[in-house]
Amino acid sequence: MPKTSFSHVRTWVFDLDNTLYPPRARLFDQIEVRMTNYVMTTLGVDRPTADQMRKDYWARYGTTLTGLMREHDLDPAPYLVDVHDISLEHLEKDTALADHIKDLPGRRIVYTNGTAPYAERVLAARGLDGVFDAIYGVEHADFLPKPERAAFETIFGKDGLTTETAAMFEDDPRNLQAPHDMGMRTVHVAPEALDETHIHFHTDDLTAFLGKLL
Repeated sequence: MPKTSFSHVRTWVFDLDNTLYPPRARLFDQIEVRMTNYVMTTLGVDRPTADQMRKDYWARYGTTLTGLMREHDLDPAPYLVDVHDISLEHLEKDTALADHIKDLPGRRIVYTNGTAPYAERVLAARGLDGVFDAIYGVEHADFLPKPERAAFETIFGKDGLTTETAAMFEDDPRNLQAPHDMGMRTVHVAPEALDETHIHFHTDDLTAFLGKLL
């Protein structure tokens, strides 16, 4: 991985879940249970039906919330508060990751399909609070989720970043297509690499990857 591939980058955009903490923390296991419970209670369906709806909406719309909003006119605010009310006890602080992110030249932001308050809790648990210049949640994109290009355009417009001098770090490969098309350097953060033209680099260890850049 040549450092020159990132020498032009002045804005570093990081996804949150399974990107700024390792998948082994399994936070999304908790979130998915709460999503299914919320769907059961709100729509009055049984657990297997609610679980299938959760999976189907995520696959079709990018997030379960988007499917619930479009198919059932669900109010997103109470849903987002409920599903992100999870334990973070399995998260560990990563001082090396914090130091590497601090040393990146330029602006550093978090952009998640979760909420900004949830992101702040996760970052604090990882020892990454105070490291980023801005934190954007799905609420800042008017509840439009990644991977929709309009969601990226909304967030990037609010931040004022120039996509041609920015990089995106993300665990979901779907969410790297729009940044790639907008001229960003893309990094897939996941256990397994994918051979996709819209992914420039892959890593299964974000801390080590950033260390090599610096």
